[in-house]
Amino acid sequence: MANPKKSGAKPKKAARPAVDGDILAREKAARDLIYRSCLALDDMDFTAYLALCHADFRYVISTYSPELRKDIIWLDHDKAAMTTLFDVLPSHASDNLLRLDLSRHLTVYTIDDDGKQASAVSSLQVYTTTLDGGITELLGVAKYFDTIAFDKKEPLLLSREVRLKTRMLGETGSHIPF
Repeated sequence: MANPKKSGAKPKKAARPAVDGDILAREKAARDLIYRSCLALDDMDFTAYLALCHADFRYVISTYSPELRKDIIWLDHDKAAMTTLFDVLPSHASDNLLRLDLSRHLTVYTIDDDGKQASAVSSLQVYTTTLDGGITELLGVAKYFDTIAFDKKEPLLLSREVRLKTRMLGETGSHIPF
């Protein structure tokens, strides 16, 4: 094959699927929703977090157990149960938990949009920092598997599975959603 730089011919570009502006706008809106959900959780603004969730929202925390050689579910709640969880969280939180500030670092890997819903896969790391700012540690690593509904003008989280890689979460436990 001739070198296009030497021959003056333009190199052939790989074929790319056509993308219209609506798809790009929806992908950006889905990505923003995922990031805003992390910011709300970082701020422990559970009202704002729930406002980003569809009425039919489902939240699941799962992991693989090598001891049992199967997937296990740690939490499976609908939106009403999540509201209750957030309401009772202060009475379930340990003193240690109340001295920590959780921070989420998230990278959205993929968003697949079928025109009605989008599926997204993201990588998540959750860090804890003591409130005095003295120590920051990695608490856990997980992936988000989100389904996003576009029922209205704004996208809403229809479901979120938090697939944990880290199973030993120390005293913090798993009461505060990742």
